[in-house]
Parts: sequence; C-alpha cells; structure tokens
Amino acid sequence: MGETALGFQHVLAMYAGAVLVPLIVGEALGLTPEQLTYLVAIDILLCGVATILQIVSNRFFGIGLPVVLGCTFTAVGPMIAIGGQYGISAIYGAILVSGLFVVLISGFFGSLVRFFPPVVTGTVVTIIGITLIPVAINNMGGGQGASDFGSLVNIGLSFGTLLFIVFLYRFSSGFLRAIAILLGLVIGTIAAAFLGKVDVSPIANASYFHMVEPFYFGTPTFEWPAILTMILVAMVSLVESTGVYFALSDITKKKIAEKDLAKGYRAEGLAIVLGGIFNSFPYTAFSQNVGLIQMSGVKSRKIILIAGIMLITLGFVPKIAAVTTIIPPSVLGGAMIAMFGMVIAQGIKMLSTVITDSQENSMIIACSVGIGLGVTVVPELFVQLPSSIQILTSNGIVAGSVTAIVLNILFNMLPSKKRKHTTAVVKESAINQG
Repeated sequence: MGETALGFQHVLAMYAGAVLVPLIVGEALGLTPEQLTYLVAIDILLCGVATILQIVSNRFFGIGLPVVLGCTFTAVGPMIAIGGQYGISAIYGAILVSGLFVVLISGFFGSLVRFFPPVVTGTVVTIIGITLIPVAINNMGGGQGASDFGSLVNIGLSFGTLLFIVFLYRFSSGFLRAIAILLGLVIGTIAAAFLGKVDVSPIANASYFHMVEPFYFGTPTFEWPAILTMILVAMVSLVESTGVYFALSDITKKKIAEKDLAKGYRAEGLAIVLGGIFNSFPYTAFSQNVGLIQMSGVKSRKIILIAGIMLITLGFVPKIAAVTTIIPPSVLGGAMIAMFGMVIAQGIKMLSTVITDSQENSMIIACSVGIGLGVTVVPELFVQLPSSIQILTSNGIVAGSVTAIVLNILFNMLPSKKRKHTTAVVKESAINQG
C-alpha cells in the first residue's frame, strides 16, 4: 500500500505537466473534443511507457535511474507552429524523424554536447518560453476567436487561477507546492462550473476503455523545416535530460558512465519514435519528480515502475482523460502563464551562470533572443529568400537556435587572434621568468 501511494504521488507531481501539453497543442490546432480526449489519453499512456523504457536498464537502452519521463514543454511552441503551417501530419512526421535521429546519435551525443553549452540551451529555452506567452494570454481571454473574449468572467477565472497557484506556491512547501498547478486547474474548473462555463458532455461521451491506434491523425508527412525544428527541440531536451541524469546519479549515489548516458539517450529516442507512431509527443526527463525523490528520500526504481504502470493504466481509460478536456480556456490560460513563465525562468537560470563570463556571451544571447522573438512576431521578414534558406528562417525558435549555435562557435569555439596573442604573451612571460 505504501509503495502504491508513493507511486501515485509521482503521478500527481507530473500530471499537470503531462496533460497541459496535449490540451494546449490540441486547442491551438482546433481538435474536436473526441480527438482531444484521445490525445490526452495516449500522452498519459506513453509517459508511462517512456518512463519504463528508462528504468528497466538493459544492454541497449535505459539509464537505470528512478527517472520519470513526460512530454517536453520545449516542443509546445514548435508543434503549434508546424501544425499551423504544414498541418498535423507534418508534426508527427517531424517527431518520428527526430526520434530516429536521437537513437542514431545516442552513442556519440556526449561529444556533440559541446555545441550545446548553457549559453545555447538557455537561449533556446528562453526563446521558447517567450514565444509561448501569447498562447497563454489568448487563453486567458477565453480562447482566440471566442465570442466572449476578454469578458470579466474569463479575466476573473484566469487571474483567480493564477493567484491561487501563486498563493499556494508562496504559503506551502514540499508535495503541495509540487502539485500547485494541478490544484490550481482543479479549483479554477470548480469555480468555472458554478459560473456555468464547464461543459461535461465530453466526459459523458467518452468510453471507459479504448485501444491505442497508430497514426490516429493520419499518415505522417515530412517537411524539412518541421524536421529540423523537432531535431533542435530533441537536442535541447537531451541536454536537459543529461542534467536530470546527473542529479539523480548524485541523489542515488550511483555513478553513470558514458555508455549509461548513451542508453538513456537511446531510450529517450525510442520514446520519441513511439510518440510519432501513436500521435503523441516528444519525451524528456521530468525535473519535478527529481525534487520529489529528494524531498521524500525514497530512491527506489520500483516506485517509479509503479508510477509508470499507473500512467499506462490511466491511458487506456478515455473517461479519465476526458475530465481534463473540460477545463475552460480561461482557467487553462491562468495556469499557462505560471507554467510558461517557469520555462522562461528556467532559461534565464541557465543563462545566469554564463552571461557574466564574457561580453561575447552577452552578444550571443542578445542577437539570438532578438532574432528568435523578431521572426516569431514578423514571420514574413524572410519571405523573399530561397526556400532552401527559409528552412532556417521560417520559425523563430529555429532562427534563434541556429543564431545561438553559430555565434557560440564563432565566439567561444574558434581560436581568435586575441586569444592567440594572450597565449603568446603568457608563454613569453613564462620563458623570461624561467
């Protein structure tokens, strides 16, 4: 009983993050309530499968640490952009290819990490967080195109939900704080129900059991800009996961070697491939569950296995998935401000360790965030360029990420004359002293 309760605690800690991604992406793509229910259900199920792939370590995949996997928030903005430009089939074609790419590079990703130092990954995460805020603001008003957009009821619900989350975060600690977003969504939806803003018909119409269906949203299509975008998202997720692996390695006192990291990356790649096949999402290690492990002191993989089995079981029950689809957009918007704001805060936190290191790093961040946000706001800027170049410029996240990678190579990886001169002076000084 105790182990089951601990497993359920992990499910609750990651549940809001797991269901918010399909709800936000599904709403943005205009899915029907039935499709949205499927998307939430398959996502919960694959969170469980992805988690089990990581903890059951074998010769080929699995890091063998008590890690919980969930859909990455890094993918939300890119998926909405791809769906809007190329259609939903292109999202899953891009996820499929990015997953295969991760599996292929898993053996030597360790040597590619140097192209993704904190100045690059922090910049990418910051750009993604900033570009998601308009999605949250639209939802706060009641959803784009809503007849009552910006009504006092919608504004009241969205800010009420946000204030509840803020107060819970301020005046609670431990597990309650870990599920603040989830509780905010529950309280906000109850308040909305009293105001007649909740439609429970999706729950009534949902079945008690369903079988998962490959390519539920149709045959995937493959567009180069979309594929490149999702590969960049996958690379950033791998870097974030690496941080989670080392944090868990430290907590559990289990040392991880390069081959363990490769197996961890491979498991993540397999999870992303499954996301492409079953029309779900890219998956990454969830840091909120690391906090829960540290807080509870329970480091057993068995507890995480129980949580994974629970997630898979929940994923087969559309009735439970449908409960999340009745959350009104305004309530969702209030929670999204907190969630996406945390994405920006995470990016800034990553950048805070490097921005003071050099003026060059400041320039990398300035140009990359500027380009990323600029292209997001004015996407027609590069419309006159050849289509082959537009692969890199059609999406703000890709444009900002590529700018960060290129400038980091230019400033921090290529030997400069100044550095050569400094090295020569140091050597000459050492010879003279000798």
